[in-house]
Amino acid sequence: MVTRIGILTSGGDAPGMNACIRAVVRASIYNGLKVTGIMRGYAGLLAGEFIPLDVGSVGDIIHRGGTILRTARSMEFMEKANQDKAATILGQAGIEGLIVVGGDGSFRGAMTFIERGIPVICIPGTIDRDIPGTEYTIGFDTAVNTVLDAINKIRDTATSHDRTNVIEVMGRSSGHIALQAGLAGGAESILVPEVPFDLDKVCLRLLRGHDRGKLHSIILVAEGVGSAVKIGENIEARTGLETRVTILGHIQRGGSPTALDRLWASRMGAQAVALLLQKKGAVMLAVEKGELVEKDLVEALQSKNELDMGLYQLSGVLSI
Repeated sequence: MVTRIGILTSGGDAPGMNACIRAVVRASIYNGLKVTGIMRGYAGLLAGEFIPLDVGSVGDIIHRGGTILRTARSMEFMEKANQDKAATILGQAGIEGLIVVGGDGSFRGAMTFIERGIPVICIPGTIDRDIPGTEYTIGFDTAVNTVLDAINKIRDTATSHDRTNVIEVMGRSSGHIALQAGLAGGAESILVPEVPFDLDKVCLRLLRGHDRGKLHSIILVAEGVGSAVKIGENIEARTGLETRVTILGHIQRGGSPTALDRLWASRMGAQAVALLLQKKGAVMLAVEKGELVEKDLVEALQSKNELDMGLYQLSGVLSI
């Protein structure tokens, strides 16, 4: 019978992580478990930075962005000796099961504990939505809405000046944020790493719109495509249209999580506790066809993260 569990957040922070932490703590206490919070991810674990979490510890955090447990990336943890050390530290702290909230790198770190006999439940938390095996990750919806808000504001000034605006968004090697925010924001072109693009065709579309009296154009560029600054310079040189570039950067990680992110984070946190009580481990929680499901962590990490090509094709149809 599990009596104490640990929870950590690792890698990049994402809005909704606090809602997940809250759900884990309260679901655990409801079921008679004790909870230890591990600060700063695997780096904090190696340093023994543990705090007890109770009902009051997670009060008034469901609406806050970031993570109260902080997060960090740890190169030390990649060494086998330090992985052994981390497993020993967990045992000494009486932690019998671990919940890891983060991205694919965090999940691969979690595998080291599973190999050492410690049950781990992984919860996908990254704005990039680049984890294979799930249609949703905590923080993605908030990030998309942050980008959409920026598009709306940039369009106002772009229209006033009759400009083309190139907006670079995050996502590492994934184009999910660019695609969904671009489609929702009515972007003329959406450039993503998964699909090769022809800048001549992008420019032709811009000129066609300008010739019919269009006062502005918005182009969304996922950071994995390359430099938005260079793309903007090339567009202005080829079209003669005044072009401005906006790199949204880490603003996309911040802010109060949307209702959707709070709901899924709460469901996933509570379900992770239920799985540990059932003595399950090596599980990744995922959303598949709108349902919360359990997936074998090893199999999930071996699958491929796919861009929704139907949405991508729709964006091309609607931006004629």
